Formats: sequence, C-alpha cells, structure tokens
Amino acid sequence: MKPDLLYIPGLDTRLRDMLEPEFTLYDLPGEKDQAAFLAEHGARFTAVATSGTVGLPAAVMAALPNLKIVSCYGVGYDGIDAETAAARGIIVTHTPGVLNDDVANTAIMLWLATSRKLPMLDRYVRDGRWEREGNAALTVSPQNRTVGIVGLGRIGQAIADRLPPFGARILYHTRSPKDVPYTYYANLTEMAREADVLIVITPGGAETHHLINAEVIEALGPEGILVNVARGPVVDETALIAALQDGRLGGAGLDVFEHEPVVPQALCELDNVVLQPHIASATVETRRAMAQLVGDNLIHYFREGTVLTPVPECQHLT
Repeated sequence: MKPDLLYIPGLDTRLRDMLEPEFTLYDLPGEKDQAAFLAEHGARFTAVATSGTVGLPAAVMAALPNLKIVSCYGVGYDGIDAETAAARGIIVTHTPGVLNDDVANTAIMLWLATSRKLPMLDRYVRDGRWEREGNAALTVSPQNRTVGIVGLGRIGQAIADRLPPFGARILYHTRSPKDVPYTYYANLTEMAREADVLIVITPGGAETHHLINAEVIEALGPEGILVNVARGPVVDETALIAALQDGRLGGAGLDVFEHEPVVPQALCELDNVVLQPHIASATVETRRAMAQLVGDNLIHYFREGTVLTPVPECQHLT
C-alpha cells in the first residue's frame, strides 16, 4: 500500500510525475477549505512535499499527527519550523548543492549588470536615445573591486570561486571564521565600509531579519553595490530604497524582495537597480535536479528509513 503524501500546490510538475507511482497524492486545498480537509484527512499523512517559498504553515503541521518527513523543494526552508519538526521526530529535507552554480552565476550577473547599468542602457538603445542624444554616460568597471560576501556556505563559496578572474579582493562575514584564503570580518558594518560590492547569500529567518540594515547600507556608501540573492527580509527594504534615492548607495541588484511578489514602485522607478522575480536558481537544469532530490529524499526515506539531505536541525534523526 502506497504512503499518503500531502502535496503543496505550485511545485514542479516533474516532481508530481515522479511521486505518483510511489505515493497517493493529496493536494492541500486553499485556506477556506483547509481546516475541514485537515480535520478529515490530517491523520493519514506521513509525508509532505512543499517548497521553500510556501513552506509548511504551523497550523498545517500541527494537524498532521503522524507526519514523519517534510521534503522541501529549495535550499531555503525558513517557511518550515524545523526545530518543532525535529522535536516531534519529523525529518525535514531540502535541496542544497544542486542549485549552487546557477545562484552563484546569477549573483555575479546581477553585480555586472548593476555596475555597467545594463537595463538602463538597453532602454537607452530601444528608446532611440542613442541616436537622438549621442553616447550614454560612462559606467563603472567591475574589475579589481573589493567584494564582501555575507554568508559563506555552499553558494557563498561558489560565488567566491567565480571572483578571481575579476581581480577581486574577497572579504566575508559569517558567525565564525572559516579555513579559507579570504579576509574575515566579525563586524558586518566594518566589512561593508571596506567593500565596493556586498553580495548577500545568508539564510533567511528571524536571526537574519534586516541583517542588512540602514547602518550597513550607509557603510557600503554612495559608490557601493548591494546584491541580494538570499531572502528579501534579510535586507531592510525601506532603508535600501531611501539610500538608493538619496544617492547614499550606488546601486543594487535584487533577486528577492521583502514582501514578494510585491515590489515597491519606488524600486521600479530607479535606474540604479536591476530587478529579477526571485529566479536565481530558475533554470531548466537546476529545477530538474531540485525536483529529483525532493523525490529521492521521500522515496529513500520510505524504502531505507534514511534521507539524503536533511536540514541541520534534523541531522540527528537520520
């Protein structure tokens, strides 16, 4: 008999195709019908497949008394209370590693596009301004810059690996120093003051909420560039907008936003920002690999009793 799996809508269709032969899938209904659905069916589910964006609401987890595993599509899992899950003996998994390259590539792309004002110059050509007004204003070279990385996990290291061809001096900020040939800063504001570019790739959650605050942004300065490929709430968006508008920050390349998918109109009106709709890992190749790992974790658990990529809070359960 196949295990019953609660499937959170919005996941990659390839994942559904992979899971249907192994599980009996039930889609979680919308909020209006959730309470009745969970009251009737909650006890039957031993597994959940969800995404890092949607997560697993606390009320839903509480309504699943026999839950054993939550497999998350994404490296970030701040929408899942992993500590509560671990206390209940529930294993939470995620998809690290498989998206490192594309997120790192996106971080570099956002930096280059912001530094060279790519979207603005694209519009300059398309609007016929080159012909009418002549050559555009000069931009700033990314070569030989000091780059600070906020968070030096797998993706942070992948970003650092891509920086030597630019002649970059690499700084980093984490909870504690690592055995790497870069300069460590325990104080984030001091690192921002030293950096030309600040690339944010730290996990989201309460501990990093508004980690990039007005003080850090001010320290980065009027020629500095902020790149965020982490989570939107890691950056104080109000402080960021004010600094960009006032010229106290040189530019920003943003893949994520504090209240996405809502993006403040003020950001959309600025020429010194590059905006993306949270798609750093959104390539066919990476999404396929992520879906595969979500499915592999679930299948491996029910066949072998272990998982491939537990989150840190749940590693002791495997």
